[in-house]
Amino acid sequence: MKGSNLLKYIGKRLLRLIPILLVVTFIAFSLMYLASGDPAQKKLVAQGIVPTDETLEQVRQEMGLYDPFLVRYGRWLWNFLRGDLGESYAYSLPVSDLLWSAMGTTAKVAVSALLLSLLLSLPLGILSAVRQNSFWDILVRFLTFLANSIPSFLVALLLIYVFCVRLYWFPVLARDSLQGLVLPTIALSLPVCGKFVKQIRAEVLEQLNSEYVIGAQARGVHRRVILTRDVLHNSMSAILTVIGFSIGSLFTGSVVIESIFQWPGVGKLVMDAITARDYPIIQGFVVYIALIYVVINLLTDIAYRFLDPRVTES
Repeated sequence: MKGSNLLKYIGKRLLRLIPILLVVTFIAFSLMYLASGDPAQKKLVAQGIVPTDETLEQVRQEMGLYDPFLVRYGRWLWNFLRGDLGESYAYSLPVSDLLWSAMGTTAKVAVSALLLSLLLSLPLGILSAVRQNSFWDILVRFLTFLANSIPSFLVALLLIYVFCVRLYWFPVLARDSLQGLVLPTIALSLPVCGKFVKQIRAEVLEQLNSEYVIGAQARGVHRRVILTRDVLHNSMSAILTVIGFSIGSLFTGSVVIESIFQWPGVGKLVMDAITARDYPIIQGFVVYIALIYVVINLLTDIAYRFLDPRVTES
């Protein structure tokens, strides 16, 4: 792909993403606007201040609660574009700072879960496809079914019971350490691994049944050479798409896992914010997750064009 064509393609995709982000920010702000209760009162209560009529009136004026909805949304959107997502009710700190700090901790779990999922799913998916309808294929498909069926929170509870309560191998409450990272990573990666194995198996099977594979085998090319040189390369486009979309789900799926293990990431931060009705943090989380999905989708499409030049710019 030529550099000019690539820049043109990226420019078109970025322009298409602008309306999506506007809709996401509008919905996020609207939901918080329609939420029950007085934001000024919630802010004072979260800070441990007894709300009086005078303090409530002052905070409402400072927060611009008497302005029309579109004016408030426009002001919030303008601040967001400058990197300002407001101030947390409970922590009295900038929401962007809290989210970025928590995102870094969550990224440790998400990246570890992604690497573990790939490490397990690639050989299992290829083995299941190459040994189709054999004992190993049936076993892998059964394990994949279990991984897709069992909720991640149930896996987390089982891991805590076995490795923390019974065996005492890990602490019940995970901290930001290597030992505390193990169980959240396993709990988060198993459902993703099940999806990966299923997709890899389907793609490899489709390639193995293609005419070019049959022709290569007829010419005497070794099956291992066909698998490593052609089949895996041609399967990577679809596999890469699944991986790209899974990255976003790893960040959002970590909300429950982090709450169970008390991992100090964005999931625990958001759950605490929901309990305390800390609306600025909830708004910022929704917008940040949308941005993550949008950026990963764009990067996946760019990588897809490199792997498959037949993809058009439309």
